[in-house]
Amino acid sequence: MTAIPPLQLNPELDRKALAKAFRQTGRIRIQRLLSAGAPELYHYLEGAAHWIQVLNKQRGAHEVPLGDWQAPRSRKRPVIEREIYERAIDGFQYSYAALRVPQKGETTSDPVLAAIAEMMKRAEVVSFLEEVTGVPQPYFVDGQVTAYGQGDFLTGHDDDVKNSRRKAAFVYGLTPQWRPEWGGLLLFHEPGQVEISGMVPQFNTLDLFSVPRFHSVSQVTRAAPRRRYCVTGWLAS
Repeated sequence: MTAIPPLQLNPELDRKALAKAFRQTGRIRIQRLLSAGAPELYHYLEGAAHWIQVLNKQRGAHEVPLGDWQAPRSRKRPVIEREIYERAIDGFQYSYAALRVPQKGETTSDPVLAAIAEMMKRAEVVSFLEEVTGVPQPYFVDGQVTAYGQGDFLTGHDDDVKNSRRKAAFVYGLTPQWRPEWGGLLLFHEPGQVEISGMVPQFNTLDLFSVPRFHSVSQVTRAAPRRRYCVTGWLAS
């Protein structure tokens, strides 16, 4: 197992400039978020064996161990995929691998997920995000590590769940050397969905955007030689 050093926030980030940029558009990409720990975090996730494939079926979220989902002789996968794509025509749908980050009061035997959870509640991280987003006394909810492989996607939605208290969403990218034509782009849909703007996966970057904001993740193509890794979740207040 790759040893994970303490995940350290980059002390050179210009908080005032980032806050100004966020106020202007309601979203921002922050380069070089961590000064330590990002390469080791990526290598651990790349080699992790306990990923769960998550999908949105008619009766709610459906979870399958990634190994079973990728098995060449899986008889259930074609049936499940047919349902997924049918629901994606005009409804909310997703397909990607995930590891759940424990929330406050929860524990995990996975040291890396524990390290991510610890970083999310560290005072310097909370104060940094509060200053940049303007969300008062933010706390993290529903964090997860995601891996989008070939065929994975997330259809358009705005994260505005009733009674969730979500104020901003975050996507911490851990994907090195990614080409836009491989898909996996974080897409922001403009009003009327006539125009979109997209963010290409990059390494050690943090995308922050206000909630609600309509967005999606484009399907990863078969040309992609690796998976798109991120830590995602929301800031609530």
